[in-house]
Formats: sequence, C-alpha cells, structure tokens
Amino acid sequence: MALLFLGFFAAPLGLLVWVSLHADADMTRLGLDSWQRFLGDPFYRGVALDTLLLGLKTVAATAVLGLGLALLYLEAGPRFRRVLLILIVLPLLTSVVVRTFAWIVILGREGLINRLVLELGLSPVPLRLLHTELGLIIALMQIELPLMLLPLLAVMNRIDPNLLDASAALGASRWRTFVKVILPLSVPGLAAGCLLVFASSTTAFISQSVIGGGRLIYMPLVIWQQSVVVFDWPFAAVVSISLLVSVLAVIALIGWIGRLAGGRVRG
Repeated sequence: MALLFLGFFAAPLGLLVWVSLHADADMTRLGLDSWQRFLGDPFYRGVALDTLLLGLKTVAATAVLGLGLALLYLEAGPRFRRVLLILIVLPLLTSVVVRTFAWIVILGREGLINRLVLELGLSPVPLRLLHTELGLIIALMQIELPLMLLPLLAVMNRIDPNLLDASAALGASRWRTFVKVILPLSVPGLAAGCLLVFASSTTAFISQSVIGGGRLIYMPLVIWQQSVVVFDWPFAAVVSISLLVSVLAVIALIGWIGRLAGGRVRG
C-alpha cells in the first residue's frame, strides 16, 4: 500500500514541486522566480481568491437545494423515493461535457430561462446569464448536486423516525423540528457533501471554461494556458500546487466545522 501511494501520488507531487522550483520556462536553472511572480502579482492572487469563492458559493447554493430535495425525499412514499433517487443518480451517468453544453442552451439569450422570464414579464429584455458567475454557479449547482445529495440522504435515512414523532408530539412545528432535530443530525452527511462539491467545483475546468467563457478566469484555466499555450511549466506547476494547497486548506476547515458541529450534537 505504501509503495502504491508513493508511486501514484507522492512521486508525481514531488515532480510537480521540483518543476515549480525552476526559474525559467526552459527549466535550465533553479530559482523561486515563478513563486515570486505568482505570489507578488495581484492579478493571480485575485484569480486564486475568485476560484475559492466560486467553490464556496457553489457549496452554499447546492447545500440549500440539496437539503430541500432531501426533505422532499424523506416525506415521499417508497415509489416516489425510487423515482427521485433515479433522477439524482442519472446525471452521474451523463458526461459532464454534455451537461455543460446543455446549460449553454438553457442559459443563452434565447434559452429556456430567458424565454420563461420574458413570457412571465419579469424582465423587458433577456437576462445575461451566459459567461457570468451567476450562470456558472447555476450550472455547477445542477452538475454537483448528486455529490451533495448522496451522502446527505445516506445520513438522513438513518435518523430515527421516533425522534420526529416525539418532536411533533411536544408541539414543535415542522420548521422547528427541522432546525432542532433533522439538521443537527444531518451534519455529517452535509459536511461530506460540502467537501465533495467544493473540491469538484473549484477544479471544474470544462464547466468554468465553457460556461464562464473568456470573461471569467479561474486557476484551472490559468494552469491550462501556462502549460499548453505558453509552455511555462514551472509557473503552471506553481499554480497547480497553490490550487491543491488552497483546496485542501478549505476542505480541512469544512471538515473541522463538521466535526465540531457533530460533536456538539452528540454532546
């Protein structure tokens, strides 16, 4: 197991670090020039911040939608549960490229959303959704939703129904039962879903590039440009390591918050 870990993870990561320590694109001399260029340039620091914020916004939107669908799943009968579960898993069986290009049709000026907005009279002109952060978050929310729902449903299915009946018998409203009983007990599944959604959305190169277009620049796009277009491998390695470290730091923070909240519930 240790040899597999060394071969498939540690060795490529070590090679990436070694490449990042070169001072020029030709990799002829060692130096920290690429690190100084990345850390010292406000543009690249802004790109890193925008990437992390994109992941956090997607997590927040997906968590709200996921909790609503999970509650609907718990309230549904056995037949509807099976149908809902199929609908949840079905996107995972479709290529992310296909789903992303489908959102171009939906978010476009003549897409489904704008047609609905114009027919309802909500806006006199079509909304600009494509190549915007809002449109990207909407698309990512649907693409990443199964990663939030599957661990959330796995935990919520294990909640003892007697707890819900006891809460109702004591006079608690449905909202209070959700806040005081269901939500605290669902924290482990919610935390796991947040981890998966954040890690996936911040590194979703295809969705970020297709939905965001050239207007939105995130770290995966910078990595692709520097490695494939500019052939500046040391700088691409620097951005890759920075993305990896940043994502792992936020994941560790989310995991710590989840463990803290879960400990308070058990306490």
